[in-house]
Amino acid sequence: MEFTFTTGELRVSSVGEPVESRDLDYYLRLREKIKQKMPEFLRHLWWKKPKFKNDPKWRKPKGIDNKMRLQLKGYPPIVKVGYRVPVIVRGLHPSGLKPVVVRSVKELEKYSPEEHIIYIGGTVSLKNAILIYKKAIERGFKVANPPRVVGVS
Repeated sequence: MEFTFTTGELRVSSVGEPVESRDLDYYLRLREKIKQKMPEFLRHLWWKKPKFKNDPKWRKPKGIDNKMRLQLKGYPPIVKVGYRVPVIVRGLHPSGLKPVVVRSVKELEKYSPEEHIIYIGGTVSLKNAILIYKKAIERGFKVANPPRVVGVS
């Protein structure tokens, strides 16, 4: 008979092996810890060239003598696989729900409130955005970007 017990944040089986089905909250908290330690990845020479300072983007260093590409001491870190977050929470909203862009009321029928969080599309008119918002709330969805209407909250 297999049973599990909790030691701090790690759930362990009676055999002493980590349990595969850890709860989603554990991985969401782990993702936040990883993101806090993650450096900001910026392109090579962003600190020297004014045109790069105003446009902070990652570009892989490819030059033959590029010190950043060679990962020399004193140069910013480059993007690597080890910085990734766990697969189970990759791409999820901080609430643990899958984000979905909805552009019509009809699209709401495809999704379930238990699994998805709604983003109203940016090209949707204010009138339709309010309609989508009302229907989504009726069905029990969380809406990440509710329409901003002056005088109505």
